[in-house]
Amino acid sequence: MNQIKIFSPATVANVSCGFDVLGFCLDSVGDEMIIKKTSQKGINISRIEGYELPFEAENNVAGVSALALYNDANPDFGFDIEIYKKIKPGSGIGSSSASAAGSVFAINELLGKPYNKTQLTNFAMKGEALASLCEHADNLAPALFGGFTLVKSLSPLQILELPTPKNLFAVVIHPQIEIKTSEARAILPQDVSLKKAITQWSNVGSFVHALHTENYKLLSESLIDVIVEPHRSKLIPHFEDVKQTAINHGALGCGISGSGPSIFSLCEGKESAKKVHDAIQNIYSQTTIDFEIYTSKINTEGIKIL
Repeated sequence: MNQIKIFSPATVANVSCGFDVLGFCLDSVGDEMIIKKTSQKGINISRIEGYELPFEAENNVAGVSALALYNDANPDFGFDIEIYKKIKPGSGIGSSSASAAGSVFAINELLGKPYNKTQLTNFAMKGEALASLCEHADNLAPALFGGFTLVKSLSPLQILELPTPKNLFAVVIHPQIEIKTSEARAILPQDVSLKKAITQWSNVGSFVHALHTENYKLLSESLIDVIVEPHRSKLIPHFEDVKQTAINHGALGCGISGSGPSIFSLCEGKESAKKVHDAIQNIYSQTTIDFEIYTSKINTEGIKIL
């Protein structure tokens, strides 16, 4: 195989209670990438469509992660990357992660799959760090593994695959403003009270148990963030209106996707998700901010070969 075309999905990180450790994979939105073997050594980015991004590999998220893998594998040929960007940078649904994970997944396939998914996540973290100024894997892991994931540890990197309840759907609204991950991290407190910490880790444990037991009531009770959301929600116009609307119309829970401005709601069943989708769409249509909204099943496969 000398060429591969992939779909690299959007992801939701943090999932309210699990800052920097929890994430899940979306099915209905993502980037497409074409990666080809070339006789010339190195990593070359020849085409970018959708958004203006750097063509120099060392300044591009997909290029940096690709170079990390390439330098480790040291093949006697190179790779050309085409990026068809559908996920808006700064959207809060893993735009940089889709690029970083997509390039290493595709190159690994063309090399005959010498690396496992954890190793690929490690390479992709180098690219992610270019966008967010720190290495983290809460978006990368669900993109590469699919479904729900928990980052157990960064050093050494350890990813836990969590089960996905069969009837779980996500509704995501993306207000068309940009929030840089690095800026959203900068406003967070470095210290939190013991009381808040206890609440947060009890919610994470409960959430993981709810996924394993398909306990939607417990899942709903666990989708509470007492540490990050109070600070980041101030950056997102009409966040509280969206959250209250989602809950009032049957959502299990609602929170900030990654660093925002996207807001996710988890719902039990397609009909419930449609009600939440329509209600959020109606409330945000009354604002002056452009937005996109979509409903998605949880993507348990991750990156897909097209």
